[in-house]
Amino acid sequence: MKVRIEIDDSVTQDEVVIRCRSFDSNTARIQQALAELDDHPPQLTFLKDNTEYFMPTDRILYFETSEQGIDAHTTDEVYTIKKKLYELEEMLPRCFMRVSKSAILNLDKVFSVEKNITASSLVRFMGTDKFVYVSRIYYKAMKQRLEERRHL
Repeated sequence: MKVRIEIDDSVTQDEVVIRCRSFDSNTARIQQALAELDDHPPQLTFLKDNTEYFMPTDRILYFETSEQGIDAHTTDEVYTIKKKLYELEEMLPRCFMRVSKSAILNLDKVFSVEKNITASSLVRFMGTDKFVYVSRIYYKAMKQRLEERRHL
């Protein structure tokens, strides 16, 4: 593969062009990696008690609905966020994925997946006892996305 960078002061917006003979898995991985570089993590405000916290979304293991609204789980803390799950799904970077009616998972934080053919599968995270269930409807898509991320 040949890589070439051209600098042009007249360009108003950076553009990356991939020139290839065919669209194969390598090309798809390059395209995905470039798309993720352009993902700007949203600015979110996390609440706990009477304090607002501002932290990068890459610290979040998963978001889950609760009685208070949406909980954002880190390795050792739980924060509340004033968004709806569908709003988060639209604004979060591609490393986040809906895995059930009530949860969005950070694929980069997955440590293990315990598959259950008849019910929800269980996802665990490294360095914590926290876990989240993945419904059967989302399981195949989640496994595919995890596989894609391993090849980036």
